[in-house]
Amino acid sequence: MYENILDQRGVKEIIQYTTPTLSYPTEEELIRIPTVDYVWRQGDKYWRLAARHYGKANLWWVIAQFNQKPTEGHIEPGDIIKIPTNLTVVLGALS
Repeated sequence: MYENILDQRGVKEIIQYTTPTLSYPTEEELIRIPTVDYVWRQGDKYWRLAARHYGKANLWWVIAQFNQKPTEGHIEPGDIIKIPTNLTVVLGALS
């Protein structure tokens, strides 16, 4: 179906990548990961919290994965989430 389009664009090969699998820290790793508690408020966004705590908004997924809440829609105002403060340790535990 796409042969003509690919030929017109000079594409000879398509490489598909798989999404990496992220894991959740073990109990032992959780003990070593320093965190701060944060009370979720109406209008909060992961990217804003990441920008405030890490200086990089694109690390929003660290907070989401660590709390096992993939989107802001999984959190209600008043819920307490944990924000890992040591990126080196938490990134090692999540990968």
